[in-house]
Amino acid sequence: MTELLEGRGLDADRCYRAVTSRDARFDGWFFTAVRTTRIYCRPSCPARTPLVGNVEFHPTAAGAQAAGFRACRRCRPDAVPGSPEWDVRADVVARAMRLIADGEVERSGVAGLAAALGYSERQLHRLVVAELGVGPLALARAQRAQTARVLLETTDLPVADLAFAAGFASIRQFNDTVREVFATTPSALRGSRRPAAGPSGWLTLRLAARAPFCAAEVLLFLGGHAVAGLEEWDGVTFSRVLDLPHGPAVVRLSPAADGVSVTARLRLAELRDLGVAVARCRHLLDLDADPLAVDTVLAADPALAGLVRAAPGRRMPTHPDAVEGAVRAVLGQHVSLGGARTFTARVVAAAGTPLPEPVGTLTHAFPAPGRSSMPTSAPWGSPAAAGAPCTPWPAGSSPGRSTWAPGPTAPRPGAPCWPSRGSGPGPWPWSGCADSATRTSGCPATWRCAGP
Repeated sequence: MTELLEGRGLDADRCYRAVTSRDARFDGWFFTAVRTTRIYCRPSCPARTPLVGNVEFHPTAAGAQAAGFRACRRCRPDAVPGSPEWDVRADVVARAMRLIADGEVERSGVAGLAAALGYSERQLHRLVVAELGVGPLALARAQRAQTARVLLETTDLPVADLAFAAGFASIRQFNDTVREVFATTPSALRGSRRPAAGPSGWLTLRLAARAPFCAAEVLLFLGGHAVAGLEEWDGVTFSRVLDLPHGPAVVRLSPAADGVSVTARLRLAELRDLGVAVARCRHLLDLDADPLAVDTVLAADPALAGLVRAAPGRRMPTHPDAVEGAVRAVLGQHVSLGGARTFTARVVAAAGTPLPEPVGTLTHAFPAPGRSSMPTSAPWGSPAAAGAPCTPWPAGSSPGRSTWAPGPTAPRPGAPCWPSRGSGPGPWPWSGCADSATRTSGCPATWRCAGP
């Protein structure tokens, strides 16, 4: 798919050929805006193909909205999988996109986003606008609009409450944004839709994925690694606790009826965490991956070609955040899968954030850096060498330690990830950390080390 990109812009000829083919594999890579109707669509929109002279292409939905186009009501372009480009790039724009998806602008504003990336606000704005045509605020606004749409269609919340839950500062701002993006009022957008049937207090929504995708296999893998108290697997549905900015949440993931998407049922402490929860669930399941690119690379190896043909579209499930992924990797270094699950369950019970009340067998969120006190004597029964690096590391802010998030840059090769005893002779070199937790941080190389 990367041939659509010409440098850092879009190749209009290739984009138009993708639109005429109505190939859903291109959804999320770019958006088609039709000048005569002032509507933007996904490439696979079933509507009549517009004339080549009447279209323009945008890399993001926010760019199309800023140019004065509204979302197509037929193909719902704002609901497509995200561009896999942001997951495989490590430059500042890609890192900014990952942090915006994780709700950094809502939590800290553009100033906080710039600080997390190590840039000034002005410099960050210039870089993002140069590539995407809009700044961080417009990108966050587009995300809020999509969150509002999900809440309108899946809940019966009063519109006033829903506006603040979606992250808007005022009801007027909410109404203006919905009218501008969707060319209708919030009440009309909700229309005759009714929330999906389910337990009270739960939101139900669909997580789109690029085909081919076997949701059952991905969930089976996660279920096989489920940690008691943190995760639960019943043979069909994978449930777990998410540590979100405004309190722990519970998500239940199961294959959707169409076979290529996932049904998510969410119980949130606060509705304003919905956007972050969706972003982390998508990362957990690797839903924004480009299966065609992955299969092409793997099939080039003669030893793997037959396996790829038999089971195309493999995904790499991971963890919601890098902290959890790295700690679980360390705890599992010298033991079996069953032993690692047992040790991790003891860590969760000893240092995790408890839920206000258990949900089935789910009782705790994973220990959060700076908010949880990890026992120093490894009372969970794991080998001392495996438990040791977890003791000082969650603080993550003093010199020589790493802070892992969707946005940081990579350390220089060979830099230690934390200066303490670890699995075997420590500290781990950069290559060891990359092997253990590369996928959890949302990028092939996304650690920032403060040490030399």
